[in-house]
Formats: sequence, structure tokens, C-alpha cells
Amino acid sequence: MKAGFSMANKKLKVTFVKSTSGGTKVQLETIRSFGFTKLHQSRVVDDDPVWRGMIRRVFHLVSVEEVSK
Repeated sequence: MKAGFSMANKKLKVTFVKSTSGGTKVQLETIRSFGFTKLHQSRVVDDDPVWRGMIRRVFHLVSVEEVSK
């Protein structure tokens, strides 16, 4: 992890809001890696570069909000 990176305490709530029908294989695999199997499921994840990159790949299929502890 990079020095000075301080997002470790932040969390993001990711909600699957739009179908992957017609999407690419990579988009489908990314949605599955979040653990989503049905629409409107949510998952709280750490705010780090790995999750941010996955969200960026499917930003048009999910909604994201910050969660405070």
C-alpha cells in the first residue's frame, strides 16, 4: 500500500441496479466478483484502489454511496 493512503476507515455501499444483459464478459465477471446474483442486492466494501477499479468497470450498472461507521 502506498504511503499516505488513508482511506482504510472508509466504506462504500455498492448496489447492483442495472442488468448485465448485453454487457461484456468482463462486466458480468466483475458483477459476480462483488457477489451479486440478483438486482438490488447491496454489499459494503472497503474504500481502496482495488474496489474502486472494479466499480469503475461497471459504474453504469451499480450505484455507490459512502457509508460512515
